[in-house]
Amino acid sequence: MNTFRRKLLGATIGTLVGGRQIASAMVESGGEGRVANFEIDSKIIPRLNILPPALKKGSVIAITAPASGINLGEIQDGVEILRSYGCEVVIGKAIYKKYGYLSAPDQERAAEFMEFVERPDINCILCARGGYGVMRILPMLDFTAIKRNPKIIIGYSDITALLIAIYNQTKIVTFHGPVASSTFDNFTLDYFLKTLFKSKTTENFESSSALSFAPITFSDSRLMTLTEGTARGQLVGGNLAMLVSTLGTPYEVDTKGAIFFIEEVSEEPYKIDRMLTQLWLAGKFQNCAGIALGQFKNCEATSRAGFDISFTLQQVLESRIQSLGIPSVYGLPFGHVKSKMTLPIGIQAELNATDKTFTIIERPVAI
Repeated sequence: MNTFRRKLLGATIGTLVGGRQIASAMVESGGEGRVANFEIDSKIIPRLNILPPALKKGSVIAITAPASGINLGEIQDGVEILRSYGCEVVIGKAIYKKYGYLSAPDQERAAEFMEFVERPDINCILCARGGYGVMRILPMLDFTAIKRNPKIIIGYSDITALLIAIYNQTKIVTFHGPVASSTFDNFTLDYFLKTLFKSKTTENFESSSALSFAPITFSDSRLMTLTEGTARGQLVGGNLAMLVSTLGTPYEVDTKGAIFFIEEVSEEPYKIDRMLTQLWLAGKFQNCAGIALGQFKNCEATSRAGFDISFTLQQVLESRIQSLGIPSVYGLPFGHVKSKMTLPIGIQAELNATDKTFTIIERPVAI
């Protein structure tokens, strides 16, 4: 069993980088010290987040189905792409099962996830798909063991509940990104690689390049600005329905000072309105620094809604978001879209709603 211990051994003021002071903290991991760098203003502030180790050639990626089931053929393209980048792939038993609308009974899904967490040879847990079922296993997870074994955990949709719960309980950075059954087109693969993999410039940890991080930026003039302005904060969020479903539980999202990102698929405008209003009533919008909305695929009104007249999706977003006066944009590529970014939950990002740019400004994985 991997016995990870995170311990702050000391902190010193480092050199000035770009006019900003950098603090260096020695962190003990598996008996070896590594340096974690973070920006400070006038005092030393220890990093609260735990960065999972970056992927590299030879890393082992485990694929499991903690929610709904899937056919093995649906993940074959993803498996081949991962192997083409030098990764080994382990496929969990839940992939081969069907249990109603779940992949397997709750205890089996939870046990397999924890097995992959505690296996020292596994570097990343990639969820096969979303669907439904993650919420049922959250009370069965051992968050103390998860914290002792930090590794990349990634997915979207129903997996939102797992990502937020793990970050809340352990402060391990988790990743809202593709699942194994996603289409790894050039855009998706590009953001997956530069967010999760060790780059060639950081292969030698002792080199000065290890102190730098090239921000990961997305910019598109087609984004719709709801409220102008620029905001910085930790990224938190995910699928709208799951964010609402976990309100009032120990696993609900904390949006204070955050860049709050939200996406949804196949919901009528009145349902989007209802869920956004619930987040508003719960105070989740009022304290965040910025709001980054995804593309809300297939969320326009249809005859199924049962109303003679419906607001458009844009009207709903404007009425629920613009009145807050918080920098916000609509149309970012994450979640239920073919070409998607990988977003690290807990990592600092900047949203420039005026210039329509979104930037991850802090290293999301340990090198």
